[in-house]
Amino acid sequence: MNKAPAFSLPDQNGATRSLAEFAGTWLIVYFYPKDDTPGCTTEACSFRDEYRYLQEKGLNVVGISKDSVASHAKFAAKYGLNFPLLSDESAGIIKAYGAWGLGTKRTTFLINPEGGIAKEYPKVTPKDHAVEILRDFEALS
Repeated sequence: MNKAPAFSLPDQNGATRSLAEFAGTWLIVYFYPKDDTPGCTTEACSFRDEYRYLQEKGLNVVGISKDSVASHAKFAAKYGLNFPLLSDESAGIIKAYGAWGLGTKRTTFLINPEGGIAKEYPKVTPKDHAVEILRDFEALS
């Protein structure tokens, strides 16, 4: 199992969030192309709607895209998103995770409490993604 690349990026409120902050917990890191576009909004709202249940199961969530902190703040406020959206304007972390092609690829990683990548989702269906991860998590734990 590969180690998840470390990150330290600003969230929609300007606070720096890092992989180390989530050490000892399960973490869903999802990469998405652009704030407030149809597929990305569907995926974000899926995580929003399942967030309480994900938290009850011990899963944290962060979304990462190249959009600015200001764009993330607007997106999070518009849709009532209840988890951090991290801004990677240089795409350094997006590339470190292999989620870069001709732009950001919709890719998700399930990271275990030891910081290892437990599962990668290279092809994501935005609407059902949070539920899919929950099913896989329950099978893994």
